Amino acid sequence: MIQPLFIGTTELMLIAGVVLLLFGGKKLPEMMRGLGQGVKEFKKGVNDVTEPFEEAKTDLEKAVKE
Repeated sequence: MIQPLFIGTTELMLIAGVVLLLFGGKKLPEMMRGLGQGVKEFKKGVNDVTEPFEEAKTDLEKAVKE
């Protein structure tokens, strides 16, 4: 059986330290900004795909109630 992976505070601090050593303090904010924009675009894309289904569901529920 596969155990779920849980990352604790110590592991996160270790990963952050390694990333800081590899990329340096000047490059890190730029990378995080790019990552944030990527996540924002991904969420927007997911919303664009799911929105028509949610609208159809709402319309169908209204039609069933009437």
